[in-house]
Order: sequence, then C-alpha cells, then structure tokens
Amino acid sequence: MTKGEIAEHCFKGGFNCAASVLSSFCEEYDLDTELATKLACGLGGGYGEGGICGAASAGVLVVGLKYGQSIQGDTGSKTNCYAKTAQFIDAFRQKNSALTCDELLADKPQGNEEEAVKERRQFCAGLVKGAAEILEELGY
Repeated sequence: MTKGEIAEHCFKGGFNCAASVLSSFCEEYDLDTELATKLACGLGGGYGEGGICGAASAGVLVVGLKYGQSIQGDTGSKTNCYAKTAQFIDAFRQKNSALTCDELLADKPQGNEEEAVKERRQFCAGLVKGAAEILEELGY
C-alpha cells in the first residue's frame, strides 16, 4: 500500500485527518503509532474549529520528523525545515486551492444530516490521501 492508501484507510477506520496522515509515516521515522495518533488528534478538523486542515498540519509534522531542529542553536536545520515546510504547504495549496477546513469545505453540504456528513468525510478522505501522496512525492 502507498502512504496515501494507508492514510486513507486509517481515516476511513475512524482516525481523524491529522492522525491518519502522521501515522502513515510512523515506520519510516521510528515513531510509535499510538503516540502519533494521540499527538495529532487535536489537529483534526482544523484544530476542531475549521482552521488549518489537519491533513496539512500533520504533513508539517512529517516534515519536522525528517528535517526538524534537534540541537539547540542549530539554526541551519531550522531554516531548512522552514523551507521544506513551505514547499509542502505550497504543494498542498496548489493541489487543493486552499489550506483551511472552512475554505476547503465551503461548497460542501453543511449540517449534521447523514448525507452531508458522508459527503464531507468522503471529501476529507481525499485530502488525507492527497497530503500523504504529496509527502511521498517530496521524498518523505
């Protein structure tokens, strides 16, 4: 399975968008899956408020796993991580035309009606898969 398929499977299995993306990269970065899903839980649904998409936020966490600063004073790694983060975010925006849940879901049915929720979840499953695919394409 590709990382995108793994992330989509996790999402459809009940994890939120952020937990699904981050957990699909746990093996490569020796990160405990239970810890990853807990860490990412609060990022789902745009921090639960329609803000920055949880799939994109988790993508940034994956960037940090590979390029993040781990030594105090190492500004070079921090600068590189910021550049790699911008590269991922630009690719996410280009693919999806937006970065926040509110913008991404603006034309989707609202409310708690079963069909509206189903359509939004299906759309978000595509965002989750897409975020993991972008990361794969960028070499994560």
